[in-house]
Amino acid sequence: MPGTASRNAGNEQGRRGRNATADRALDILLMFDDNRLVLSATDVAARLEVARSTAYRYLQSLTGNGFLEEKDGSGFRLGPRVVDLARLARKGVGLSDLARPVMRALVEHTGMPALLTRRTGGTVVCLEREDAGTSLRLSYERGEVLGITAGASALALLAWAPTAELDELLSGPLPRYTEATHAHPATLRARLAEIREQGYAVGNGELDPDVLGIGAPVRGENGAVIGALSVAAFSHRVPEGEVPHHIEAVCRAAETLSARVARMGIG
Repeated sequence: MPGTASRNAGNEQGRRGRNATADRALDILLMFDDNRLVLSATDVAARLEVARSTAYRYLQSLTGNGFLEEKDGSGFRLGPRVVDLARLARKGVGLSDLARPVMRALVEHTGMPALLTRRTGGTVVCLEREDAGTSLRLSYERGEVLGITAGASALALLAWAPTAELDELLSGPLPRYTEATHAHPATLRARLAEIREQGYAVGNGELDPDVLGIGAPVRGENGAVIGALSVAAFSHRVPEGEVPHHIEAVCRAAETLSARVARMGIG
C-alpha cells in the first residue's frame, strides 16, 4: 500500500536521522583532549563540515542534556553528565580487573602462584588466583572463603583491621590449622604489630603445611586496606636467601596495584 510504504520510508529516514545525530554528538565529544578543553561552534562546524548554525544546534543539544556546558560565552566544555559517566565507568572496573595483569607479572617474576584476597568480616575471600604452571594444592582457590587468623594473605588483611573489629575477632578461641598456626590471641596480636611495622606478612606452614606465603596489603583511594596480594610455594623449594627478593616483588606489586586502584577511585 502506498501509504504504508511511505510511512515505512519515513520511519527508516527517521532512524537514519537519529543515528546520524548520535554520530555527530559522539564526534563532538571525541574532539576534546588534553590540548583542547574548550570547543567553539566554529571548531565543530569545521570538523563536521556543516554550517555554523548547525554545529551550534548540536552543541546546544549536548548542553541541554548535561554533556556540555557553556563557558562564559567563549565556547563549550565537558559537562557534569560526562563526569558522572566517568565515575560510573571507574566504579564498573573492579579490583579483580585491575589485579590480573599485576598478578601475571608477579607470577612471571617469582615463579609462584599469586593470590588476590579480600576481607569480609571475620573471613577472607579469594577473589583471584593466577597459577604458575606447577601444581600446588592450596586452601585458597578462587571463590574460597577461609578464616582470617592464619596464612600470609589473611594476616596481611587482619593486621590493618580497625581496632574495634580486631578486638572482636580475637576475643574468642582461635582455630588451629597446623602446628605452626598462632592460635593464642596475645601471640597473634604481637605478630600483627610486627606485620604492620614491616608492611608485609610472611607465613610458613600456618595454614597449609610446608607452604611459604608472602602477602602485602592493597590500599584503596582513601588509603584503607581493601585487599591483599600474595604468593605461595612449597617452602623447601624457596632458598632462604631468595625470600627477601620475593618479599620485595610482592610489596612492589601491591604498591603498583594500589596506585592503579587509587587512580580509578576504588575503595
